[in-house]
Amino acid sequence: MTTDGRQAPYWDTVAATKTFTHPLHPPWLDGISRHAAILDHGCGYGRVMKELEQHGFGNLTGVDTSPAMIERAQHLYPALHFATLDTPPALPSPPAAYDAVLLFAVLTCIPADDAQRRLITELNRLLKPGGVLYISDLVLQDDDRNRRRYDRCAALRDNSGRYGVFETGDGAVCRHHSRDWLTTLLGGFEAVDTRTITVPTMNGHEATGIQILARKPGAA
Repeated sequence: MTTDGRQAPYWDTVAATKTFTHPLHPPWLDGISRHAAILDHGCGYGRVMKELEQHGFGNLTGVDTSPAMIERAQHLYPALHFATLDTPPALPSPPAAYDAVLLFAVLTCIPADDAQRRLITELNRLLKPGGVLYISDLVLQDDDRNRRRYDRCAALRDNSGRYGVFETGDGAVCRHHSRDWLTTLLGGFEAVDTRTITVPTMNGHEATGIQILARKPGAA
């Protein structure tokens, strides 16, 4: 599940087998109209999109850089609208096109600071003033296995600029984040709420995650 085109071939390879688990927190959606335009940016195979539909939302768009993920999504949920993102992170939509944007387990797939900044800048462009950005991702882990993985990726850290980059056993380059970095990354948004979660990773381990609800400044 990624909006970073550099890793799209990896996600095409595993599109049929991976399961994503970051949970949707329905109370954070209570203030959003069921007619609101919602974008799932990095939608993978559409799991969160389907859950949004089950909560009554009808104006949904899902995009991902992986054609194979989009093909799987269209097969699983043919009534929903999905599209392949050809020029990440830019989306061919006008400014302020969406009331809400979801970014679930996407930042972890984008190791470099600059690429993450470009994505958040694009999502800010797409959101209406007063619109909400709902992020679910992974923070730095403190167990020995992950510390060893971070340490093995010294060269990748040089390229990405951050500690917390690692490579999975099946070849994905990923990143776990400090809470301070996430606060800095979202500096142009107003913080609404934050929650800490525990999630199974796509390769079967438990990890500590964070969910952030933020609002674009301006009138709703």
